Amino acid sequence: MPTTNCHPTAKGRKHGTHWPGLPHPSPFDHSHPISNELQLLSHSLYIMMMRDSEVKIMWVVVAVAAVFLVCMSSINKVEAQPQVPCYFIFGDSLVDNGNNNRMASLARANYLPYGIDFPSGPTGRFCNGKTTTDVIAELLGFDDYIPPYASTRGRAILGGVNFASAAAGIRDETGRTNKYEWTDEDSAADYLSRCIYTVGMGSNDYLNNYFMTAYYTTSRRYTPQQYADVLAQQYSQQPRTLYNYGARKVAVIGVGQVGCSPNELAQNSANGVQCVQKINDANDMFNVRLRSLVDNFNRNLAGAKFIYINAAGVFNDILTNPSRYGCCGVGKNNGEITCLPYQTPCQNRDEYVFWDAFHPSEAANLIIGRRAYAAESPSDAYPYDIRQLAQV
Repeated sequence: MPTTNCHPTAKGRKHGTHWPGLPHPSPFDHSHPISNELQLLSHSLYIMMMRDSEVKIMWVVVAVAAVFLVCMSSINKVEAQPQVPCYFIFGDSLVDNGNNNRMASLARANYLPYGIDFPSGPTGRFCNGKTTTDVIAELLGFDDYIPPYASTRGRAILGGVNFASAAAGIRDETGRTNKYEWTDEDSAADYLSRCIYTVGMGSNDYLNNYFMTAYYTTSRRYTPQQYADVLAQQYSQQPRTLYNYGARKVAVIGVGQVGCSPNELAQNSANGVQCVQKINDANDMFNVRLRSLVDNFNRNLAGAKFIYINAAGVFNDILTNPSRYGCCGVGKNNGEITCLPYQTPCQNRDEYVFWDAFHPSEAANLIIGRRAYAAESPSDAYPYDIRQLAQV
């Protein structure tokens, strides 16, 4: 793909109540009854913190429980079944598909030109078209994209939910932590163990924390190596909690080449062309620790099947000849802020790696998603890819 002109970059709650900070009622309220065959229980941890008039939302832990009250044979089945019964997505704006749309936040993308190439137009995806998890869902055989948590109701959640939220982070100062706990999740473990989960976080903890020295002291308190250790330790608690609620097939997605985004080229590159190596080096330290976490989980958690997706490696292949621009944006390299409402984007979007100042284009997401699902290189996925994960 040519890149001459651009880059991609509590305790349990009662039914009928609202979860703190969320704009919609729970999908399991009695006002949205589901079949008596299934009782679905879920809870999510969202944090909202204000900075410069922007609401930052993060999840710390999401547990989803499905309790079978009658045998699966009583559920209507479609002719073509996906490779796994459900797919749950956790992450940040790279895979957010609309969870922020009704929030009082600048971290939204529910307006044109976002979604200009997506079948249903602007949905809240920070992209011109599909995200990597959209691509993965297609390859897993789902007949529709995994819906956002904010608008999912009733039995629709059986196929999976996207909990990703723009501006999410790992550390407390990137987003505050609140926890809620269910006490009735054990009976759902068998169902949840057959689902696939993708978890991808960390880029905001670097861009909007460690390397934002005017607002945070993190880089003065930790060396890059120490920060990677701290992040990995905190991050490990989240997939482990998913495991405790029944998740077994988990793909941990590494941080990409953040130092090559149009924003970093505009703000911190010496010549506006070369990637900011100190950022990529710091991300690499974190990614090495993520891969070690996968080994640790598989070795010490019974039945765990964790894999690591080397997003940075795939991205590096795409960025063999780094370019300078986003397809849409403002300022130097179109990288100083994201797309403005109804701004006219570039016409040759398939040739762009980055859609805006931070986020990959659909063209890049297609490559990353396909190689996460079916590795083209031994370094793409460890110890195996998502296709194999679905089969084990």
